[in-house]
Amino acid sequence: MPPLADAALIDRFLEMMAAERGAAANTIAAYRSDLMLASQALDGELAAAGNDALATLVAGWSALARSSVARKAAALRRFFAFLADEGHRADDPGGALPRPGAARGLPKTLSHADVDRLFAAIAERLGREPTDPLDLRLAALIELLYGSGLRASELVSLPRNAIAPDRPFLILKGKGGRERMVPLSDRARAAVGAWRAHVPVETLWLFPSGRTHLSRMRLYQLVKALAADAGVPPDRISPHVLRHAFATHLLEGGADLRALQAMLGHADIATTEIYTHVDASRLVALVNARHPLTDPPRPRVDGTVAPP
Repeated sequence: MPPLADAALIDRFLEMMAAERGAAANTIAAYRSDLMLASQALDGELAAAGNDALATLVAGWSALARSSVARKAAALRRFFAFLADEGHRADDPGGALPRPGAARGLPKTLSHADVDRLFAAIAERLGREPTDPLDLRLAALIELLYGSGLRASELVSLPRNAIAPDRPFLILKGKGGRERMVPLSDRARAAVGAWRAHVPVETLWLFPSGRTHLSRMRLYQLVKALAADAGVPPDRISPHVLRHAFATHLLEGGADLRALQAMLGHADIATTEIYTHVDASRLVALVNARHPLTDPPRPRVDGTVAPP
């Protein structure tokens, strides 16, 4: 029997990732794109590629960012491991692929003043007579992004009745099909209630658009437009930055890292730890002020107090 073509093997690999590993749809799409591009670069011979072919492939990544190289190499390593496990090849050449390391940048975030400006701009819109239902929609979107830390894809695809007025939380299925409990502030529930009154009862989605729901791209555009209106540089903000602000400001307020991990839906605590950079100065001050081994101020002979 002739060996299966790259496309068929890639399909089988992605089916395994979805069924056995619970990979999210966006992850599957990214893997498919990276693997198909690699296959095209090797004239459809990715599954049979040896070290020389892989070296040629990697050389073509020279202009890419280190994070992109890391992502592509990780996708290929998993693919080759799958091929070896399933008996489609006798060896696993994944060891020849680069591991550029994850020099992970700190997430963009917003100051409290920036957030205040966004909500002031929304309040100004809502104060107009008559109230524009689209301003009610915008208020609900921003309250949920900043007040609950939802991912853009989770937010736009919320069912119409996902948020109950008498329930201060939302059970959400996020990446990899993992369920988590998301807290909902009174403000967010009130904003959703005001907007939902304008959503037809027969509609499936809380934020409908045409035959489906609001797209992530449209949400991105709405957030950018609000920032410009509020005097916040649009290049500093996105739906994901509002999610980061949610996490950052909770930590500043004393939130527990494990609780934050659960609220954000991170599978690994290491992902959540990226936010601890914003709290470093507060933690240092806390240790200096509260740690039991901190030396108390020492009185000098002249009656003044020496620094600890």
